[in-house]
Amino acid sequence: MEIKNKPRHPEKLNKPLNPIKKKPSWIKSRLLNSKEFFLTKTVVNKHNLVTVCQEANCPNITECWSKRHATFMIMGDTCTRACAFCDVKTGKPEQLDKFEPIKIANAVKKLNLRHVVITSVDRDDLPDGGSNHFYDVIVSTRKKNPNTTIEVLTPDFLRKGDSYKKVLEATPDVFNHNIETVPSLYLKVRPGARYLGSLDLLKKAKSFNKNVFTKSGLMVGFGETKEEIFQVMDDLRSAEVDFLTIGQYLQPSVRHFPLNRYYHPDEFKDLEKVAKAKGFLLVSSTPLTRSSYHADEDFDKLRKNRDNLN
Repeated sequence: MEIKNKPRHPEKLNKPLNPIKKKPSWIKSRLLNSKEFFLTKTVVNKHNLVTVCQEANCPNITECWSKRHATFMIMGDTCTRACAFCDVKTGKPEQLDKFEPIKIANAVKKLNLRHVVITSVDRDDLPDGGSNHFYDVIVSTRKKNPNTTIEVLTPDFLRKGDSYKKVLEATPDVFNHNIETVPSLYLKVRPGARYLGSLDLLKKAKSFNKNVFTKSGLMVGFGETKEEIFQVMDDLRSAEVDFLTIGQYLQPSVRHFPLNRYYHPDEFKDLEKVAKAKGFLLVSSTPLTRSSYHADEDFDKLRKNRDNLN
């Protein structure tokens, strides 16, 4: 049983306070409390599921849930990492729910999803990092929803050998792993991860199955330079990543990594132009872009763009 008032981020309790900058007008998210929003919420609660929309405090939750889009977060609500930007709870996770694969499959069926995004917390406590559980969720979801395309957003499986292959053996339509930030900021922003390790995972995923789309995401506003962003783009293209998402970092609390600045929408457009010129099949670059934002529409575009190349 969870202790009441237990802090979500115990590792951040002694961090210095970083005042949150006032959001500019273009950051305002849409508030939509439609019938579909409440249906999505009901399905999530009924099946006792966790979504990254809620746990990561996503600014797009009302818009996405009003379209019956929810990104399911498997393997619990507690992460074994302590990334400085993330609002997902950290600590010691509970045991895996062996019924979760069928719960996810049933929820996808109930919501009648054309495209589903499945992500997870990091599970460094598991020998395989959770790859077998990912496999079971994908297989179960596809069996019950044969016409639904499946996108996974995975952890890095750091120090887990070839465990990532198990995820790919289930043949998801999209394999996403977020690079998150530029190399110079990794120790401060993503201390439990390794930049080259994430790049290598994306490269190996594409090598394992060329037909699976690979995708990665980058947040801006930590204090990176434009030149560093361009270098990350080049690194991702060298790893044959197909789809790049770029969004604004929004500081969750005064204990999280301090926001350096807000990028103007025109800057996001410029980054999109540069990324497209570098050869990505698809680029989504806006202040409110997140990994799974408009994922179903983007998957259709991704598939169409690849077909046009052939």
